Amino acid sequence: MTFADLHRAGDPLILPNAWDAASAAALLVAGFPAIGTTSLGLAAQHGLADASRAIPELTRRLARRLRALPCPVSIDIEDGFADDPAAVADYAASLGVDGINIEDTTRGRLVASDAHAAKIAAIKDRCPRLFVNARVDTFWTAQAATVTEAEAETVDRARRYVGAGADGVFVPGRLNSPQIRQIVSAVPVPVNVLASADHSVAELARLGVRRISCGSLLYRAALDRAVEVAVCIRDGEPAPPAISYGAIQGLAARYSAGLPRGGHAGIE
Repeated sequence: MTFADLHRAGDPLILPNAWDAASAAALLVAGFPAIGTTSLGLAAQHGLADASRAIPELTRRLARRLRALPCPVSIDIEDGFADDPAAVADYAASLGVDGINIEDTTRGRLVASDAHAAKIAAIKDRCPRLFVNARVDTFWTAQAATVTEAEAETVDRARRYVGAGADGVFVPGRLNSPQIRQIVSAVPVPVNVLASADHSVAELARLGVRRISCGSLLYRAALDRAVEVAVCIRDGEPAPPAISYGAIQGLAARYSAGLPRGGHAGIE
């Protein structure tokens, strides 16, 4: 089954987003059929800001490690880390993974839809088998003057990106059910939204969503949990249970040699 095949109507792909090899391996062992990455998690662990084009080499290095996993891998590449479509296509080709997520904002501001569509077209021309998930950040940035304008611009941008070759469309942000239904109805490729407390998986499936991403949620939750544990110990409470040292070593041993997957190299 290909990565594209996992985007099924009525049974959306739940895509957890890892920030390093250990988190990816643990999520795979938990039974997830594919692994994504979070640019925020990757940037933050190195003391860098997300969406600032600061992590192209870190992202490439993580992609090389995750290629060893025996499952499809999709890499978050922010805005492609460049303005030039050819450079973005070269970068995407260098990752050697199954999918990418590429956003239409640069340093927090929406870019012209034609410019983003040109990046998508260049990527698909260079890597026709790569699943390109085109992120539409109209709701995420909240730059539209009204909700109605945001809805119209979201659909317009999504259609432009599909016309350029996008295999999926990702619309992050706090969307209500009618808005999700409108986007799904208007876009002829799988629609991806963020997991949230606002909608259950079953509800999103009924609305036609085919992919539900965790985004940076897992990384942020891990930070919260780490601080909670430290506070418990500081305050004299018993340390809570956690995955064992041996289990982590076992994950490292299992994947450090690299598992066979389409001729990809093992973990570096």
